[in-house]
Amino acid sequence: MKQLGILFILALAGCVSEPIATKFQKPHSYSAPDFSNPDSFKKVQHAFPVIEKLYADYAEKNHFPSITYGIIVNGELVFSGATGQINLEKKTTATTKSVYRIASMSKSFTAMAILKLRDEGKLVLTDPVKKYIPQFEKVSPLTTDAAEITIQNLMTMSAGFPEDNPWGDRQLSDTDAELMALVENGISFANAPGIHYEYSNLGFALLGKIVSNVSGMPYQQFITTQILQPLGMNDSKWEFSEVPETQLALGYRWEDEQWKEEPMLHDGSYGAMGGMLCSIEDFSKYVALHLSAWPPRNDEEAGPVKRSSIREMHQPWRFNNLFADAKTRTGEVCPVAIGYGYGLGWRKDCKGLVRISHSGGLPGFGSEWRIYPEYGIGVVSFSNGTYGAPGLPNAVALDTLIYMAGLKPRTLPAIPLLESAKGKLMDVLNDWSKAEQSGLFAENFFLDESVEKRQRATQKLFNEAGAVKQVGIVQAENQLRGRFVIECETKNIQVFFTLTPEANPLVQQLDVWIE
Repeated sequence: MKQLGILFILALAGCVSEPIATKFQKPHSYSAPDFSNPDSFKKVQHAFPVIEKLYADYAEKNHFPSITYGIIVNGELVFSGATGQINLEKKTTATTKSVYRIASMSKSFTAMAILKLRDEGKLVLTDPVKKYIPQFEKVSPLTTDAAEITIQNLMTMSAGFPEDNPWGDRQLSDTDAELMALVENGISFANAPGIHYEYSNLGFALLGKIVSNVSGMPYQQFITTQILQPLGMNDSKWEFSEVPETQLALGYRWEDEQWKEEPMLHDGSYGAMGGMLCSIEDFSKYVALHLSAWPPRNDEEAGPVKRSSIREMHQPWRFNNLFADAKTRTGEVCPVAIGYGYGLGWRKDCKGLVRISHSGGLPGFGSEWRIYPEYGIGVVSFSNGTYGAPGLPNAVALDTLIYMAGLKPRTLPAIPLLESAKGKLMDVLNDWSKAEQSGLFAENFFLDESVEKRQRATQKLFNEAGAVKQVGIVQAENQLRGRFVIECETKNIQVFFTLTPEANPLVQQLDVWIE
């Protein structure tokens, strides 16, 4: 293996060269992913004129009386705008301070409240609902072998209730007494609990009741004092009559080639499923809170809810569908998986892009917000047209932002632990004779494949690739797994390795091949 004689000296000038048997750095060291080119955020302003026209055109084409929107980048509301009128009779112009009913976008606040109470030790997600709503004891299961309905079932739309959008939207102003009467009179189920996803407004109304019963205060008061006020969301309300007339967006539907005003619904027991009223300036602070949960890191907590709990909301606790034939907006086939987290939708496409989002729709209103956590960007928009959720312009706005500013997702830096492992691996690739005594490999390594076989395979690769020119840095896949490239005279060699979960991580897998 004379080709490897100068391997370590020539190619690894910048990597760790301590003795092989030396322990790796302490396992608790953590390297957070970050943006490789943060200056690209300065270029987002180039997309603002395009985005402004996008929303204006969409509102006109879809007969929205008004639309208002905000772009959140790296924790800040960097661009916002509005077009149209929030009160057609009085010709009140929409602004980013105008207050719209955000409908089902309220659900994530409910889920956040549940997690906050969980973090305080006041409830357990896997507890049965009847533990916190005694009236639920009277609910008969669909089958005799049905599992208990848990708080988590309600949060993930898997309690077995039927999809109830048309009916649920009209229950907003019901009283607590009416909600409990519904429970006591019996609930009809579409499915056994814990098996299927089915969108349920009733489930989130029950979560609101749990928040009230556990916290000892009305649901709306808990959300306001524990989440909205700490975030400075002071324009946000639950009862439309509390919003100044100059700020309140009235709801309309387009019918018979004209706008017809929808009656405003008062707040009530179903507020937890869709009752909040909010402005773009306020909601952008909430979007920023969600973006701030990423990436996991060692910073002190700064929000009203732990970052880990917010990230928990973003996980796909219930998978809904796989669209194998989905296409991008350019027509490229790109399968997409869809799931539901805690009060939020989850989507991941074939390119690994993760989107967290939720829409809202009630008579007179439509809304949607979405974030790309790994890009640090988000968007929110409201309209005062019936079920006019502006998801399409939101999607195009974020795509435009990424394209025009050249934004890239976060990546892991060169992790010292992995770089150290790389240096030791290169020593072994240069001379396998001491590999078994090196202290580098886990107990499974040479049981899985003998040192002699590994040496022969490595020798063959380097004979084919030629003398080593240089070795690249480790491209980390996570804190304990990575790959790097050995550039040789005629071909490049790829190296992939994975470390064990032990306190002193050791190499458990090593794959070496020619590109």
